[in-house]
Amino acid sequence: MSSADNRRIVREGHRNGGATEKGFVQKVRSPPSALNDSLEGEIQAFLIDEDQLHTYDDLTKVNPVTPSTVLKCLQARYSVKVFYTHAGCTLVALNPFQPIPDLYTLDVMKEYHGAPQPQEFKPHIFIVAEEAYRNVQGQLEPVNQSLVVSGESGAGKTWTSRCLMKYYATVAASSSVVKSQDTVERIERRVLDSNPIMEAFGNACTLRNNNSSRFGKYIQLQLDRCQLLVGASVQTYLLEKTRVACQLANERNFHIFYQMMKGATDEQRKEWKMLREQCFAWLPNSEKTVEEDCFQETVEAMVHLGINAERQRQIFRILAGILQLGNVNFSSSADESQPCALDEQSRDFSQRAAELLCVPAEELQMCLRVRTLKAGKQSVLKPCARAECSMRRDCMAKVIYAQLFDWLVTFINNSICADKSTWCNFIGVLDVYGFECFQINNLEQLCINYANEKLQQHFVSHYLRAQQEEYVSEGLEWSFVKYQDNQSCLDLLEGSPVCVFSLLNEESRLNRVSDAKTFRVRLEKELRGNANISWDKFSKEPHFTVAHYAGKVHYQIQGMVEKNKDPVPPELTSLLQKSDDPLLHQIFTEKETENPATKGLSKVTVVSKFKNSLESLMKILHTTTPHYTRCIKPNPDCKPLTFKKEEVIMQLEACGIVETIHISAAGFPIRIPFKSFMQRYGLIAKHSVSKSGSVDAEADSSGALRRAVEKLLGVVLQHKAFDPSHNGAGKKPNSWVHCGRTKVFLTQLMLDSLEDQRKTMLSRCVFTIQCCWLKHQRRRRHARHQSATLIQAVVRSWLVRRRIQRCNRAAAVIQSTWRKWRALLKSLADAELDDAKDLEEEDMPVLNPEIRARGSVQLSSIQEPVTVRGWPMGLALACTPSITMSLTATGFQKMVSVMTSLHLPSRKGGYTVKPNQSSQELTSIRAQPKRSVKLHYRRSPLLYADTQPDMKSDVTGFNAILLERTL
Repeated sequence: MSSADNRRIVREGHRNGGATEKGFVQKVRSPPSALNDSLEGEIQAFLIDEDQLHTYDDLTKVNPVTPSTVLKCLQARYSVKVFYTHAGCTLVALNPFQPIPDLYTLDVMKEYHGAPQPQEFKPHIFIVAEEAYRNVQGQLEPVNQSLVVSGESGAGKTWTSRCLMKYYATVAASSSVVKSQDTVERIERRVLDSNPIMEAFGNACTLRNNNSSRFGKYIQLQLDRCQLLVGASVQTYLLEKTRVACQLANERNFHIFYQMMKGATDEQRKEWKMLREQCFAWLPNSEKTVEEDCFQETVEAMVHLGINAERQRQIFRILAGILQLGNVNFSSSADESQPCALDEQSRDFSQRAAELLCVPAEELQMCLRVRTLKAGKQSVLKPCARAECSMRRDCMAKVIYAQLFDWLVTFINNSICADKSTWCNFIGVLDVYGFECFQINNLEQLCINYANEKLQQHFVSHYLRAQQEEYVSEGLEWSFVKYQDNQSCLDLLEGSPVCVFSLLNEESRLNRVSDAKTFRVRLEKELRGNANISWDKFSKEPHFTVAHYAGKVHYQIQGMVEKNKDPVPPELTSLLQKSDDPLLHQIFTEKETENPATKGLSKVTVVSKFKNSLESLMKILHTTTPHYTRCIKPNPDCKPLTFKKEEVIMQLEACGIVETIHISAAGFPIRIPFKSFMQRYGLIAKHSVSKSGSVDAEADSSGALRRAVEKLLGVVLQHKAFDPSHNGAGKKPNSWVHCGRTKVFLTQLMLDSLEDQRKTMLSRCVFTIQCCWLKHQRRRRHARHQSATLIQAVVRSWLVRRRIQRCNRAAAVIQSTWRKWRALLKSLADAELDDAKDLEEEDMPVLNPEIRARGSVQLSSIQEPVTVRGWPMGLALACTPSITMSLTATGFQKMVSVMTSLHLPSRKGGYTVKPNQSSQELTSIRAQPKRSVKLHYRRSPLLYADTQPDMKSDVTGFNAILLERTL
């Protein structure tokens, strides 16, 4: 029996239940035949132009709105590979069952994120994500957002949730903040890497979906004041742990087991004791390959989240031990007092399982086959029957896997969750298992469908019912639209004083073996007055049928009570607590600390635990702004681009899409209280409205606030006339906005106009502020420039004066030093050259006349010959009165004395010069007849004296000394 047959419900009144007139839905209880004919004619006229059906991006534009017209539009869009369509406040997503890579690229994300009005773009899941993100940025109450992704199993909820998380990890993880760039990249990568791990350990291949979520999760993406992603947290609901030990035909176990089988290396297989040719009883359909069988991706995600190699090794050893445990089979013993027997192969499997779980093999076999009974202070060992042994084996595998899954969730939260002080808002993404209906449905399907009933009721109460009731209470002219309310089904499951869950919990807490037939009789007795439950009296298996919002589901009672009890034998818990594996020991030690053993009526059942966690989820959803995405499964066989009308129409009717379109087309999806409206949009009317708004806010008068709001709306509508039929008196409600008693009701178009005008006004204010600020800056800059110029002039003049003063002082010092140096040189030169005046002052000794004649020269300034003691050669020879002379140097430097001691013999027509010593650097003497004689030296022997006192014209250099002819 197919799921479509199981869920088929005939609903009357949707196709002909209403029509639109001037934007409002009119309730028609008994439409006449003429009206029916007119409606059919409109439908036929609308469906004639099939080439244009795919152009309807929003189903509220369809006229008339009927299941047939909506279905035709969706089919036309699906055929041209357009998979998203707006349906009022809801986004309808059709699963293409094939990859569409160009639809979710980074460029597409940036395009929707950077668009001024994303609603003007083609429908996309990114529009819903961006709308929620901008609501957080705009800080409109309630600020926190929730994205509710619902639909049947296989409709694409997991993929949609994955796209939403990737979108926020991209647009909210801005790398422009340099100081937190590394942190942001690390957080967004960890948030994304939590997905592969959660899907590997929590998803499985079912009859309806290759990647079906076998648990529910609500992911809170934590944002700081700048709307940047700083962390995330994951809350999980009801893992289907029974799948570890029991899989339906053509279904598989959790993905992680198949990833290990197909992706492990030979070394890992040896460590896990998993031979390639080995088969495992709990791994059916292992030859089937799905996209999620990627072991390396899971390992890389673990590394990025901080799970080191040793901890990974412990995790995979535990999983391998669970698989080995599934191959242990029991055979009944002939003697009831003896435990069930294990064959050789089962003993080998139990030995491998014990080694992988790091527990003693003998104790493991004993715990699986022998039960410990408490009789006062004594303990009695009782062998278990074969069925009970199998049940204890399955129980051990389920509890190990469930605790390991909870540990992983806790580790992920510790890795990605931010401190409470660092984030202020969040965007929640809800991804839960879809509505399920199989041939055999038990407690798991009952809880899953109960969760879907709660989500559907949240949608009904938040949108379909609450909005219409609010319209009436606020004074809007409104005719109620019929919709399917599933509150009666929820009363059946969780109502008081008697419901299915209360009876199931009561039966589970009784200390006795449950009987399916007895429990069925009690259900029938207590709940026969509820129309949502029924029984097939001719069925051999005890069961009950619940009429859910998506269809009728038959639930098998056999085993339901035991699953609700979820008993864990204390022997198994004690054994696992003593495990030598650090991770396994930690998991069960913490479990014992957090959840001490309880007895009797205080024991928490599976239904109670799931109901409490679901109620906490609903509280969170009620305090946030919800955004709905309805995922539709176009065909039950998951075939690419295949559209089955029967399958789609039942999903549309079940989730109330047609009614949603009716209300969205005629209603006002945005509702803002007067005070909040004036605080946000009061600046549009400038000073008059803003002043009145402030007065009204202080007076807390609803009438004054209403008048201020009406005045503001008049300004807005005068600025941009949306509805020509609108008049100033306000006798008729405007089709785009309505002013109620305490709130303003707006359409999305009106809200966009208000936001545009608000942005325009803010831009003007910003421009004015910028002008004033620039003017102020320029004035300050000019004043600073003048001040700087004055300061610079003063400083420059002071620096110039200081430089001149320093130069004057330096020049004086230089002049003084130079004068001293010149005086010193003059004194040194005077010391080298004896001037005639000095010779006059000296008391010359009386010389021999001959010596006097030889050692004297006739100076031009003195009449008598003067004895030459040490004049320079040039000076002495220039003043020589005779041809031949002898010079004696005393009291001078050695070199000067030697060079001045020359012998000049007389010869007519020429000169001969002979030095007394040939080593005094006298190089040569060139004499010409009747001419002057030039002596060339390598260097002057004098240090300070002027060797050219007469400055003759024929003196050729510093070392040239002139001998003039005086005959």
